[in-house]
Amino acid sequence: MPRSRRHHHDEPVVQSVTSAPANIADEQAGRIKRYLFTMGVRTVCFIGSVLTATSGAPWWVWGTLALLAVVLPYVAVVMVNAVAPRGAGRDSAPVTPRGDGPDQIGR
Repeated sequence: MPRSRRHHHDEPVVQSVTSAPANIADEQAGRIKRYLFTMGVRTVCFIGSVLTATSGAPWWVWGTLALLAVVLPYVAVVMVNAVAPRGAGRDSAPVTPRGDGPDQIGR
């Protein structure tokens, strides 16, 4: 098990990559894709419920599709509004550089 190293006041604090917040544009793009996918499934369910109801399919087939077409917009909106927390330093500590710093470059 690796030993954790304490940060001393005379050493510089370096931002850990794992504690950096996620890119907001990437997060929003992912949420938009999930929303569009869910609404696409909803559209397919709606069209499927109309087609199955008019073709004489059992009530539970078109009923299930119609119920999904009604519920999926709510699910899509809840998923879009679910934002990951952006707290800096989640479950991590500052990383302190080891060694001589710039002197090591010339070696």
